Amino acid sequence: MIIMTRRWTEKQRSWLTLLGLWALLLVMACTRPLALPDEGRYAEVGRWMLMSGDWLAPRLDGMPFFHKPPLLHWLQASSFAVWGVHPWSARLVPALHAGLMLLAVYLATRDTQGEKTAQRTIWILGSSLGFLIGGQYVNHDMLVASWVSIAIWAFAAAFRQHGKPDARLALLGFAACALGLLSKGLIGLVLPGLVLLTWLIWTNQTRRLWQLPWIRGLLVFCAIGLPWFIEGQKHYPELFNYLIVGQHFSRYTGGSFNNQWSWWFYPVVIVLLLFPWSMILVGTVAPRKWLHSWRHERTAVSNRWSSLLWIWLLVITAFFSLPKSKIVGYIFTVLPPVACLAAMTWQRWTETGRVNARWFTVLLLASLGLSIGANWAAGRHSLKRSSHDVAHVLQCHLDPAERVYAVGAYPYDLPFYAQLTQALIVLEDWDEARKSSGDNWRRELFEAGDFDLKAAKNLQPISALLDPAENSWLVTPNDFDSQSLPTGWSRNFKGLAWTLWQFNRSAAKGPPTTQDKRLPGC
Repeated sequence: MIIMTRRWTEKQRSWLTLLGLWALLLVMACTRPLALPDEGRYAEVGRWMLMSGDWLAPRLDGMPFFHKPPLLHWLQASSFAVWGVHPWSARLVPALHAGLMLLAVYLATRDTQGEKTAQRTIWILGSSLGFLIGGQYVNHDMLVASWVSIAIWAFAAAFRQHGKPDARLALLGFAACALGLLSKGLIGLVLPGLVLLTWLIWTNQTRRLWQLPWIRGLLVFCAIGLPWFIEGQKHYPELFNYLIVGQHFSRYTGGSFNNQWSWWFYPVVIVLLLFPWSMILVGTVAPRKWLHSWRHERTAVSNRWSSLLWIWLLVITAFFSLPKSKIVGYIFTVLPPVACLAAMTWQRWTETGRVNARWFTVLLLASLGLSIGANWAAGRHSLKRSSHDVAHVLQCHLDPAERVYAVGAYPYDLPFYAQLTQALIVLEDWDEARKSSGDNWRRELFEAGDFDLKAAKNLQPISALLDPAENSWLVTPNDFDSQSLPTGWSRNFKGLAWTLWQFNRSAAKGPPTTQDKRLPGC
């Protein structure tokens, strides 16, 4: 009996690696609750879009939420329609874009460096914290990072051939910039432009810029990227001022936003997101050698690829290091060039016998173990702030006509987990909040309410607790002072981070009841 064994080609191994790493990402996306505030916020915006049928204005707590353009929310609403409403289907959208980024870096590296280096690149990127954690995180960062990467690859590949740039690849670049614009705004256009312009100047190719199919490219860009902005501005006249001026220029140049860090923040984050692979690149840092090589060999065709990768890394890191406000996800756009540079360095080391090939497997296992462990730790941390347990009880017993109040904080994930069909009534001293709120949940809500005064009726003063409708519900943080509640409220369930109360008019003569009147399970 002859046993036939199949010998996989290197290309087939690469495709299996791509599928395997993406499958691992999807499995990890099932294993933790929504992280707050980002994942709770953006998952709920997508759910509300599907429920309301309003595909023009993303809405938070029923009010227009224009912090970012709508591509994430469109795709999430579509995902919910197909797969149902739960955290995994919310995470499917960034996971698809992470897979797209991995595919793009593989194809681009294979085309320029060969199959072996391309295969190592996808192992490095696909096993990293940046891919396996950032690639399932529900916000706009992985979407824009993916489209920026594709735009840079496409335009750079268009310039590879002699003579006129490849028009089809250039048009793909214009389309990717438009999708980047719809993902997170102007950086979807600005970042590819800065990287490519710097690269063309460095490699003495600027005259080829004029050979791009500008008319067709701009038509493609405008057809994809501008209709939502035009229609949104028509219905909400303050959209441009809020989204472009406020959320772009003011956030970039201002000093009043959250997460303020010094210049060293992103270099450290890059090392951590690709650790331990990033240490390969750190070990090659030799500024004098770089300067000598770039000064004398920068225009050589053989050096254009490595020049592009270094310029990509340095320009975008410098761009995001200038503002005071810094968020980890902004730097996802440089993960592909770092992974590729690390793979190219490892390939040189193996060819010269500097390292044993087995060490690659050791680093790979370390990277995978670190990512899986970090995912588990992130899930444990998220439980400390999650309202999923309270939402489950509420979902079991809430009548669709009953209203739910929130005071003390905004439970971003509660409407999503409880599948609320009406917006939360959020109680706060809103006049004082307008005067003193910084970059926090209060500002998000009252600025959203300014776009729709009818929907802004969900923002009410704390005095609304004095006379709510019978059987109304209330959620408060566990550290909320229950003695400040009016009479008639009784505590029904205390979860890990939030407490659920219910109003009973017959009990309104006494103080709030803090002994749990536990509701039966579903």
